[in-house]
Amino acid sequence: MSQIDAVHAYLTDLQDRICAALEGCDGAARFVEDRWQREAGTTPIKGGGRSRVMKQGAVFEQAGVGFSDVSGDALPAAASAHRPELAGAPWRAVGVSLVIHPRNPYVPTSHANVRYFEARPKAGAPIWWFGGGFDLTPFYPFDDDVRHWHQVAHDLCTPFGEGRYATHKQWCDRYFFLKHRDETRGVGGLFFDDLNEGSFEQCFAYQRAVGDGYLDAYVPIVEKRKATEYGDREREFQLYRRGRYVEFNLVWDRGTLFGLQSGGRTESILMSLPPRVRFEYGYVPEAGSEEARLAEYLKPRDWL
Repeated sequence: MSQIDAVHAYLTDLQDRICAALEGCDGAARFVEDRWQREAGTTPIKGGGRSRVMKQGAVFEQAGVGFSDVSGDALPAAASAHRPELAGAPWRAVGVSLVIHPRNPYVPTSHANVRYFEARPKAGAPIWWFGGGFDLTPFYPFDDDVRHWHQVAHDLCTPFGEGRYATHKQWCDRYFFLKHRDETRGVGGLFFDDLNEGSFEQCFAYQRAVGDGYLDAYVPIVEKRKATEYGDREREFQLYRRGRYVEFNLVWDRGTLFGLQSGGRTESILMSLPPRVRFEYGYVPEAGSEEARLAEYLKPRDWL
């Protein structure tokens, strides 16, 4: 089995396991699968995938878990910006990406992505790298939840070196940052890209640890908070804060830009957006309120 075929097999299994776990948490709704295929010559990108979406569940208002295996004749700008020697090189990428938008404002939104790239420059051997991570976006944060999230991240990083958690935690804080708002998207987690240090087996093992660790980090939080009572005030604040999620994904996210620049499947790329959201000009939360408290969490800190 080739390197990319091994990653393909792991990722399709990961998608299956995550969907099954989230259906178990929800208890009512099921994922609906949309299989898609792009043929060579019809668009700049070819390949296919499985987009799975759960709508209007008891716990999850919308959850999207997508797998894709796509390729192209020339890397788009978003993928070659940090590797100019690969501009225009043929490429293939496989990945799983998910965004979960719960109904209850006390359950955080979460995101995870694990991916693998191969590019074939005109001269030299193929170049490969891994990327991914997971991050948490609460609206009404609980310190215990955030510490649990980061403890799982820390523990899965430990076998890969003493500094792995700190490096990829800080990278997450820098990446998921809304520069125009001067705030983080949430409370962070892990983020890495261009990972090809050491052997393929070592890098692939780390990707599997991150992919498998997502459920260990997120499901206990969902189970703890999904029955919390809430009212219109909390719901309206959740919808307002979802607007920040939209801003980040459409303005700053490299994955979104890569998908759109490469002629990817728009419906699958934008399934990360929340089903309902609101924007309000000049909104300022009441001083001392639970809504105002969120601002304390939207700056990098050491949670452990």
